[in-house]
Amino acid sequence: MREIIEIPLSKKKIYLKILGCLLFVVAGIWLFFNASLYLDFPLKLFRNPMVIEGVGILSILFFGTIAILHSKKIFDKNAGLIIDSSGITDNSSATSVGLIEWNDIFDIKTKKIMSTKFLLINIKNPEKYIGKAKSATKAKLMRSNMKMYGTPLSITSNNLKYDFEKLEQLIQTEFKQNKKVREQRV
Repeated sequence: MREIIEIPLSKKKIYLKILGCLLFVVAGIWLFFNASLYLDFPLKLFRNPMVIEGVGILSILFFGTIAILHSKKIFDKNAGLIIDSSGITDNSSATSVGLIEWNDIFDIKTKKIMSTKFLLINIKNPEKYIGKAKSATKAKLMRSNMKMYGTPLSITSNNLKYDFEKLEQLIQTEFKQNKKVREQRV
């Protein structure tokens, strides 16, 4: 690799996500304080005000947490993704771990769940990267990814100023080039 490629975070995408989360928080607050309005709801489960209040509280907690995590990215001056001769430095999401070294990567695959595409970065020693997690929650999320996808690391363009297909092509190309360089050294 000859150059350092920096892909910035998309503040516009992040603001839209925060706005969406805040709408769900407001909906959760509304549900919590108006739970008794649903006593004639067609589904029996949702006729119970405690269930409605519980849904409201879960909405507030879940989407409030996501809004807070995304808010931190608004003030982040670092690039969302940096690709260089060392590897891929991921700073694009709440579960990012920083540098993912080329030497640790053995495969990169694309996965699509609903309408979201992401790159699964398969690595030799997952515990090394789970150990880089700065919080127990982040480590737990990474372990969950490990169970579902076989790797704790994934990258998407959701918070980046970059199209996913271009990102996929760029990372695959750089991975192959760096793999050739490593094989030539051996």
